[in-house]
Amino acid sequence: MLTASGRSPVRQPHLEPRLVLLVAAGGAVGSGARYLLAQAVPVRDGWPYATLGANVLGAFLLGLLLETLVHRGPETRRARDVRLAAGTGALGGLTTFSGLALEVERLLAAGSVGTAAAYAITSVVLGVVVCLAGVRIASRRATRRSGRVS
Repeated sequence: MLTASGRSPVRQPHLEPRLVLLVAAGGAVGSGARYLLAQAVPVRDGWPYATLGANVLGAFLLGLLLETLVHRGPETRRARDVRLAAGTGALGGLTTFSGLALEVERLLAAGSVGTAAAYAITSVVLGVVVCLAGVRIASRRATRRSGRVS
């Protein structure tokens, strides 16, 4: 089918089965990693350390990944595939805002208001800080690379 201009319509990325599969495969890897982390790291003193660790690690890696991709220039097909599989898929599967919300709700329901507030604030603030750290590290690496003479 052609548009009025005589061109083939551009397929929206969320409708391309190959891209959906990339995100799903990455999500399976990230969710599996989060599950394994949850099994290995117990809740101590009311703090769900596994979810905190997954969210903080995911925020750092997402900042690092996206800044690295930005410094490589305009998005190519390969860069889009990496962004969708690793960023949206794997890191989206690793991190869990719904898990954070559920754990805060459970802490509140148990009457641990202080722990719930501290956990929520720590998760958000630490996530932003490590994401910015990932961005800064990737930016510095890109700057060093561009300063090199090939």
